[in-house]
Amino acid sequence: MLPAEDLGHEAAELVSLTNGEAKSLNKLAEMAVRQVPGCAAALAAIWRDGELAALAASHPDAAELADLEIRTGLGPLIVAARDGEPVSCPDTAGENRWPEWAEAALGRGVRSSVHLVGQFAPMTLVLGLFGVRPGNLDAGSVPMAQMLARFGGTVFANTLAYGQAQRTATQLRDSVAARAVTDQAKGILMHALGCDADEALKYLREQAQRRHLKVTEVAARVIATYGSGRD
Repeated sequence: MLPAEDLGHEAAELVSLTNGEAKSLNKLAEMAVRQVPGCAAALAAIWRDGELAALAASHPDAAELADLEIRTGLGPLIVAARDGEPVSCPDTAGENRWPEWAEAALGRGVRSSVHLVGQFAPMTLVLGLFGVRPGNLDAGSVPMAQMLARFGGTVFANTLAYGQAQRTATQLRDSVAARAVTDQAKGILMHALGCDADEALKYLREQAQRRHLKVTEVAARVIATYGSGRD
């Protein structure tokens, strides 16, 4: 386990990587391997609205097990994502809930696993941990992993909210810019045609429909042509 200071540095790095979802998931999986005793490999996956959005693993074996679950729709990763609850497998040698997954896990030396969940609608983060000894990993005995799952979920939820806020701000900015262009074109038309604002807007819409353009595109052409002082 890393010292608390190093853990803080890694957590700060995880936050700084949230513009790259795949890199952030990789970092979270690597942190789990370094921080959780008995964890030999880890994976981190994000579901949005019930659909897998991204997945990263610290070892090819963990990635191959995840691929098997995604193909078959069976396994602890799928159950954890679907139910929003932790799923433990104390010993894959005695696991009978998902025989195909258990056989594949045993073939890769995995003897225990736990999948923890961080939920922040519409997003679900699943952190899967894998051990090479039976009984090493259990949902109730890995507080560091639980903390990482909660922390990772919070980071990605905040990133999602930030992205939505950015998109809203961009839409508002574009809307204001489009309104300014349209209003300027209306003023030019009112002066040129001797009409009121409603008639000028109607003219812009008719021209847009006739030319298969947006109203703002027609308005921009009006400004470029008549706003420069030309007839």
